[in-house]
Amino acid sequence: MGLFYTGKGDKGKSLICGKKIDKTCCEMEALGHLDELNSLLGLIRSYQIQPQFQEGLKGVQENLFIIQANLAVIMLGKKFKAPEFPHNKITGLETVIDVLEKEIQPEKKFVISGENQQAAWFDYARTVCRRAERETLRLAKKKKINPDILAYLNRLSGFLFACARYESKIANIKEHNPTYR
Repeated sequence: MGLFYTGKGDKGKSLICGKKIDKTCCEMEALGHLDELNSLLGLIRSYQIQPQFQEGLKGVQENLFIIQANLAVIMLGKKFKAPEFPHNKITGLETVIDVLEKEIQPEKKFVISGENQQAAWFDYARTVCRRAERETLRLAKKKKINPDILAYLNRLSGFLFACARYESKIANIKEHNPTYR
C-alpha cells in the first residue's frame, strides 16, 4: 500500500476526506468525465498543434480543475470551499471562438472528422467534452451547480470544434461533409 493505491476502493467506494463516496454516484461520474477530458487535452497539447492553442488549452485544463473542485464540494459538503468560477471565463472562450470563426468562415454543415490528425484529436475532445457536459447537466438536475460552469462546458465544445476547423484550414486541408447517400 502506498501513494498509488490504497486497496480501500475495491468494493466500489472511495474514501474522500473521511467520507465514503459511491464511485458510481452522479458526482463521481461527472468528475470522471471531466478528468478524462482534462487528460485528453493534455494529450492534444503534447502534439504538434498551432502554438496559440498550446497555452489556451493549458488554461482550459486549469479551468477544468476549478470546475472539478466545485463539483467535489457539492459531493463533500459545505465544510470545503472551492475556487470561484467567474463569468469572464465564458466570455474569454467566446472571444476566441469569434476570432476563429471570422478567420475560418466555416460552412453550416457537419464535418467528417479525420482529414488531419490535429483536427481529428480536437474533434474527439469535443465529443468527450459533450459527454462531460451531459453528465454535469444530469448532476445539475439533482444539485445546485453554478450556471457559469454549465455554460463554460457548452462553450468549450464549440471552442474545440473551432480549433479543429482552424487546424485543417491552416494545413490547407479540405474537409468533407457527409453526403447522406
